[in-house]
Amino acid sequence: MTEAAVDASSLILLVRTAHLHLLKSLAPQLVVPEPVLEEIRAKGVEDATLRAVEASPWLSVIQGSFEQERVGGLTLGKGESAVLAWALSHPGAFAVLDDQRARSHALSLQIPVIGTLGVVLRAKRLGMIPLARPVVESLVAEGMYLSKSVVEGALALAGE
Repeated sequence: MTEAAVDASSLILLVRTAHLHLLKSLAPQLVVPEPVLEEIRAKGVEDATLRAVEASPWLSVIQGSFEQERVGGLTLGKGESAVLAWALSHPGAFAVLDDQRARSHALSLQIPVIGTLGVVLRAKRLGMIPLARPVVESLVAEGMYLSKSVVEGALALAGE
């Protein structure tokens, strides 16, 4: 992948499970739009995700106008809208989103999208982790909703 913008849910879940580094499977440098960081910052300055993002030089927090009106009238969070607006203004860039409405909207805008589960599968395929199952199980334990059939289907794709 060339460029990618990351939403808060992926950052939060990957930090909670100590797998933030798996985002590097997408690109050597990733973008975190300021509205995404604002969502994370709302949890307090001592939040582990905030500290991890600030300590990761390969995550670039970007300021600016994200022309959120370009992503339509859907009721999405500011972070999701900013990720989509940034990706829309960077043709070929990926949006890293878990929210189903945001993912559907990304696809309607022809923005390539990948979720946290896809990041894990990609990391496994690239040899960054030996097994996807323990990572997926830790994500679910930390609150990521994935149906049993989605988990089993993804793990089957990973050869597990």
